[in-house]
Amino acid sequence: MKFGVIVFPGSNCDHDAFYALGNVLQKPVEFIWHQSQDLANCDAVVLPGGFAYGDYLRTGAIARFSPVMQAVGKFAKSGGIVLGVCNGFQILLEAGLLPGAMMRNSGLRFICRPVHIRVEQTDTPFTHAAAKGQVLKMPIAHSDGNYTCDETTLAALEKNRQIIFRYTTADGSDDTAGNPNGSIANVAGICNRERNVAGLMPHPERAVESALDSQDGLVIFRSMIEALVGAAKATA
Repeated sequence: MKFGVIVFPGSNCDHDAFYALGNVLQKPVEFIWHQSQDLANCDAVVLPGGFAYGDYLRTGAIARFSPVMQAVGKFAKSGGIVLGVCNGFQILLEAGLLPGAMMRNSGLRFICRPVHIRVEQTDTPFTHAAAKGQVLKMPIAHSDGNYTCDETTLAALEKNRQIIFRYTTADGSDDTAGNPNGSIANVAGICNRERNVAGLMPHPERAVESALDSQDGLVIFRSMIEALVGAAKATA
């Protein structure tokens, strides 16, 4: 298997994702420049955090037009596994690969601190190595992480079990105190209906070693690896 990490002008978590996959998990990984229309035969793609194109206009609004996003869109439609983290999540929303939008944090300030998120669904390539209800600790670092959508979209997300992570308190309780940015329904991460594209605001790549105060981010990457192994066995 091989992972691809997309690099946009302004990405700053690309090396973190590369390190997590290549050094910690010992899996082949390759950087993919935003002008490329070739995903280099990667089996899974990560859109990392940062400030793509300086976050001008809106977060992710320019990046969605990068040549590489045409390839990512085709890859996703063919069933390829795509994960967007923070700015990558924002780009997936702007590209229409996930529903909803991001607004400025409710406190109108940049937030950088550890948070807790609860695994809501385990039947996705991003969560099946976790237990339902498991609480993961990982950091956030964003100004525009306030996820929003209309009532119809939220109802569809709930009905189709597309909300895969929610912000909670450390003990896993639903409480506004655990929601750092005002996201509707405490949404921290969602997937598409087909369950092969997901985005979340917390940074799993920054929670992969004990020295980073948490290794909970490995749950997400290991889930992706297990999904790829399972897919390979199914087609063998």
